[in-house]
Parts: sequence; C-alpha cells; structure tokens
Amino acid sequence: MRTTVDVFAKVKGHEREQQINAARESGVLPYFRPVESPAAPVVEMEGAERVMLGSNNYLGLTGDPRVIEGARQALEQYGTGLTGSRLLNGTTPLHTELEAELATWMGSEDCIVYTTGQQANLGALGTLLAPSDTVVTDSAAHASILDGIALSRAKLRAYRHNKLDKLERQLERASGDGGGILVVAEGMYSMEGDVGPLAEIAELAKSYGARMMVDEAHSVGVLGARGTGATELFGIEDRVDLRMGTFSKSFASCGGFIAGSRDVIEYLRVTSRSYIFTASAVPAALGAAQASLRIMASEEGPLLFAKLLDNARYLHAGLVERGFKVVTSEGGVITPVVPILVEDDWKAVLLWKALYDAGLFVNVALHPAVPPGGALLRTSVMATHDREVLDRALEIMSQVKSEFEAEHGPLPEAS
Repeated sequence: MRTTVDVFAKVKGHEREQQINAARESGVLPYFRPVESPAAPVVEMEGAERVMLGSNNYLGLTGDPRVIEGARQALEQYGTGLTGSRLLNGTTPLHTELEAELATWMGSEDCIVYTTGQQANLGALGTLLAPSDTVVTDSAAHASILDGIALSRAKLRAYRHNKLDKLERQLERASGDGGGILVVAEGMYSMEGDVGPLAEIAELAKSYGARMMVDEAHSVGVLGARGTGATELFGIEDRVDLRMGTFSKSFASCGGFIAGSRDVIEYLRVTSRSYIFTASAVPAALGAAQASLRIMASEEGPLLFAKLLDNARYLHAGLVERGFKVVTSEGGVITPVVPILVEDDWKAVLLWKALYDAGLFVNVALHPAVPPGGALLRTSVMATHDREVLDRALEIMSQVKSEFEAEHGPLPEAS
C-alpha cells in the first residue's frame, strides 16, 4: 500500500491548539465570548452587564433608529437575500445609489461595493497586480492585504512599521524588479491604533513612479474633517490612487468598498473574482450602510467625529494618569483605538480575565497578531460613550491594575 501524508495531520498538536486548550482549561480564554445584546457602550455578555471597550462601532450607529430603519426598509423592499452575484442577478438600485453616494463623499470618480471588507482587498490586489509586479507594504499590514498580494503572486517587499528609511530601501529594490510598483499603506492600524506618515509615504511612492493604495478600514468615518479617512486628514487625496473602506466599523453594517478612478473601478467590476463569484450582500446590510453614510455626510457627521476623538483623548489621558503604558501614534494623532502595552502574552490574558470578571470587556492581542513581546489590551471607544461610562471603565482598570500587580508583578509603566 502506498504511504501518503494525511493533509489533516496539521490540525492536531499545533501551537495554537495547545495555547487555546491551556487557556480554556484555566478559564481565561479571551475569544469567542458571546455578546447577548446590541453593540452599545454597555452590553450583556454571558449573563452579566459589562462596559464595552472592545468594539469597532466607532460612531455608535448600530443602535441609531435611522440606521435600523434603513436596514428594515431594504429588507422589506428586497427580501432577506439576493441569491446571486453582482454580475448576474445581485445588483439592485440600492447598490448603485450607495456606490454613487460613496464616490461623491470620498471625492473619487467611482466606487465598487464588495460583500465584505476582506473581499475588497482580495479583489483589488488580486486583480490589479500581476506576478511581474512588486508590492511595498508595512510589516503591520492587515492579513487581507497580505492575502490579496499572495493571490496575485506579485513580489512582496515589506518594510519595518512606519520606518521611512526602510520604505525607501524597499522602493529602491522594487525599482529593479522590472514590473509595476504598488505601495499599500493603512490609514489607521487596527491593533496599535496608530497612524503612519502617509504624506511622506505618498511622496516617496511618487518619486519612484509607484501607485499608492490606502486601506482606510479603521480610519474612514473617523479621521478627517469630512470623516473620509487618514488620506483626507493629511491632505493627500490627489496623490492616492485607491482607497479601501469597510462597512463593519463606523458604517455599522457589513461590507467593503474600493474608491478610485472610473477606469480602474470598471476593470474590477468585470475581472475581480471576489466580486464576480461571491453572492451580493444582504439588502439589510446595504440599507444600514447607506443610512450611516448619509448621517456621516450630513452636518451631524463632524459632531460625531469630534465626540469620538474627544472620548479617545479622555480615555488615553485617564489610562496614562493611572500608570498604564499606552501606545501612541507618531506625531500625536489620537485615534479611537487606545492600546495598553502588557508585553507578556500570559500576563495579557490574565489581565484581560481580571477586567472581564470586574465588568469590563476589552480585546487582547497576542503574537502573531502583534510582534513577539508586543502583547497588548486593545481598548476602543465609541462616540456614544458618555463620561459616566468611561469613568466607570477607568475605575475598574485602576482597581484591577492594583490587585493584578500585587499578585503577578508590575505592568509596563507609562513613559
């Protein structure tokens, strides 16, 4: 009998399985905890009320009556699903309206809406790049960016996070690769919450004749006077070729989009595999996204953006005052993501559990989501958090920190 290797053998005894089992047996597994209420500033989780500082619902619009009504109207008009791809029977007037409104708001010629944000990155990068091309991107790039590059089989040249000298070195190398060059940056990095030097990145990309794409998944609906992202914040909209966004954060829904020139968007519509071969998004998701967009594009939008960032500053200052080491952006840009550096994986998990038991939910990020020794608790605020709830969270953190350090030793200190 011929001996073969079982392709499923890798699912047994791998490192992540051992870690998860150990955490589960100790009762400290920080993942897959069910949320039993809407994504509000205070939620029900596993039968108890907990302050939510672990949501990407940045503007708090998931509970807005206008957004709920937008989803309801779309559901009643188009039903629960479209059962087909956009290319065939999955395009409705709601899609075309939403794409036109997004393009106007983003200040681009055109826009294409995907079923998820991940598919937007897969679809754009996997379609526009060829094996002869080179992508230069940050070492902290989101998994969907890396997956899109892998799908295209383009050459990947990564540079150390936010280091412009390393970026230029990779651009020099890319210029000798013989193909086109695309620089991919993020408007706001999801784990650390920091913003990169986008203006300088755009200038370097231009000097090497490279195209530029910015993933605005966490910065759209957050940064810039109009809320269209970090590209707007830094005034480089005319130097960025493509901008990606997602509906699963500030848009209070699910989906993704690419905004750019009309010819590129039209090319994606007829060649992007994650667009052509995926069922269209459920109408309720599109209706909710459109309602959220209209709120952000109205006079109310800047008020929400300001409240969100004011809450972020308040939480940031409160954590530093209580001795936590908080990750900050170069240049001092405050974002809704306020990470607490713990450095040790198990300490981070144990601290997360102590906070959870005390009535506070945050996210924990361990290697490989962060670099080795970079374990952190990712806290994030919403525009709908009020001072009373944030003060309650800070009091929990202060009390837990004192008790935790007495038992487990000191946490990294605020610099």
